[in-house]
Amino acid sequence: MKKTLIFIFSLLIYVGKVTAQEQKTTFKDLDVFKLQYALDPQISPNGDQVIYRRTKFDIMRDKSQGDLWILKADGSSHRKLTSREANESAARWSPNGDRIVFSSSTSEGTEIYMYWTQTGQFAKVSQLDRSPSSITWSPDGKHIAFSMLVPQKSPVIAKLPPKPKGAKWAEKPRITDRLKHEADGQGYLEPGFSHLFVIPADGGAPRQITKGNFNHKGKLSWSPDGKYIIFSTNRNNDWEHNFVNSEIYKVDVSKGNITALTDRNGPDYSPIFSPDGSKIAFISYEDKIQTYQLRQLHVMNKDGSNKKLITSNLDRSISNPIWDTKGTGLYFTYDDKGNTKIGYTTLSGKITKISDNVGGTSIGRPYAGGSFSTSKNGTIVYTHSRPDYPANIAIQKPKEKTPTLLTRLNKNWLSYRELGKVEEVWYKSSIDQRDIQGWIVKPPKYDSSKKYPLLVENHGGPILNYGDRFSAEMQLYAAAGYVVFYPNPRGSTSYGEEFGNLLYNNYPGQDYNDVMDGVDHLIKKSMIDENQLYVTGGSAGGIMTAWMIGKNNRFKAAVVAKPVMNWISKTLVADNYYGYANYRYPGQPWENMETYWKFSPISLVGNIQTPTMVMVGMNDLRTPPSEAKQLYHALKIRKIETVLVEIPGAYHGIAKRPSQLITKIAHTLAWFEKYRK
Repeated sequence: MKKTLIFIFSLLIYVGKVTAQEQKTTFKDLDVFKLQYALDPQISPNGDQVIYRRTKFDIMRDKSQGDLWILKADGSSHRKLTSREANESAARWSPNGDRIVFSSSTSEGTEIYMYWTQTGQFAKVSQLDRSPSSITWSPDGKHIAFSMLVPQKSPVIAKLPPKPKGAKWAEKPRITDRLKHEADGQGYLEPGFSHLFVIPADGGAPRQITKGNFNHKGKLSWSPDGKYIIFSTNRNNDWEHNFVNSEIYKVDVSKGNITALTDRNGPDYSPIFSPDGSKIAFISYEDKIQTYQLRQLHVMNKDGSNKKLITSNLDRSISNPIWDTKGTGLYFTYDDKGNTKIGYTTLSGKITKISDNVGGTSIGRPYAGGSFSTSKNGTIVYTHSRPDYPANIAIQKPKEKTPTLLTRLNKNWLSYRELGKVEEVWYKSSIDQRDIQGWIVKPPKYDSSKKYPLLVENHGGPILNYGDRFSAEMQLYAAAGYVVFYPNPRGSTSYGEEFGNLLYNNYPGQDYNDVMDGVDHLIKKSMIDENQLYVTGGSAGGIMTAWMIGKNNRFKAAVVAKPVMNWISKTLVADNYYGYANYRYPGQPWENMETYWKFSPISLVGNIQTPTMVMVGMNDLRTPPSEAKQLYHALKIRKIETVLVEIPGAYHGIAKRPSQLITKIAHTLAWFEKYRK
């Protein structure tokens, strides 16, 4: 009897395991709406609580919404901060931790709110004309500084006659005389300049403390005595055309006097006072007019003297500097070989890696991202991600080598999905034997005895990087039965300045060979059906995709998304039209048309035999629809199989809304399936 019971019990356990395994399904397109991720974690000064922005997707309104959540440092008492159902962001603890300031949308615009930690009460403390940014506490907790647009009237060229009462005339012309007058994702920019304001922490009217026709925005830092605020901008006479340059300034909060603390040719930004106010740390580089230049950490005295580079031993760009409590060093983030890390440097330049796997805030594709904050005792909280989940909140205490996850925002349902396994690959470039890194995602239930179709996904930028981070796009491609390959060819960041700058006056160049070498490397591993190759990519990835099918006919089908096809036409119609000459190619297009044409994928269109889908957002201002249409129209004239997919309402971030992400992936897969055996 006893043996029978043991057998039955064992059988039930086995059946339970089998049933649990059978319940697992592959990642589906509508799963995109279920994803949640953490942003902007802020630890309290004493390190006992964490507040962060929890972002989720509304399937009925097809948009993301983020609200603030708070939890204890041990992961307990996880709850929503307020009862409001509205977008909330930019939460910052008061210096003594008794209040939290944040911004939130209302029916009238974005305002500043205050939350009192002892009572749980909250209230709107501002009534602003425009949306605030860079919200920053004064050291005594009595004031809040922020940046806000102060509008100006558009120029008037001609005086028009008044229209008769009740007449319905056409709208008046929109006139601008600004170098930068539009921005992708925003459209036409309202005329005006951003300025710094100060408002009492308990509410009241804001007071403008900067003047002049310059944009004062970005990271703000108060001096410990509360007398000054430092910030970055370009107040030089030729600020509009000398757009790369910026300096560190300090403004007297009571008098409004502004003093420049730096004067080098290049961007100086992200300034932050040391705890005792004697020093200022900032990020900078001397502009050498290259495609890629390292962003490095500098320190100077509070009056701007004795400037010193302290991260010269790190061949990586850094971001987000934060002083330690004693003022003996700084924490920062940097990308290394496709992985975002938190580092620490002493003032003498000794650098230590603190944490790995920062990110998970780029849901579509596996780009870098994420952020962190520190408490007075050196405890760090940050957004932590791996290939099988987007950003959660992780905490790492001083002297601990591994972090502890405080949240698992998607575990309840994502643990019932069988994701494709992500693996790192390294191979040699055939051009110069450099080591090139990439990743593959294997289909769920991968069978090593089979050969799979290969889908190459080229990253944008090109001065960006992919990494071992969660990606809904890569998982959906893998779930459709493809081995997905996403490489970091030369020009990618996180491998040093020399590697990133190999595309200077040479783009597209040997990065094409790096991608194709990766394809051949995977074929040699006997996991890929070399007769079933497919390729896609967006932005710079779209450029690479168009270049690849212009250089060879090995791919069964291609999807070219939001590409640059003609550097001559693109350069002068994009929202950032003023920023290409000399940094990308020597001179302006009319001064060097031969080079601009040489690197334009449209120059290879006569070679293309690959069936090609062309995709673009109809409101794209970065790589305008006219670029995509050049490829589509050329292929139609040549009678090459092609189709044009235009996404209504989409800017360059073609997959910003969840349904647009699904649309992009569904059309890509449908096109490939049309030519798949």
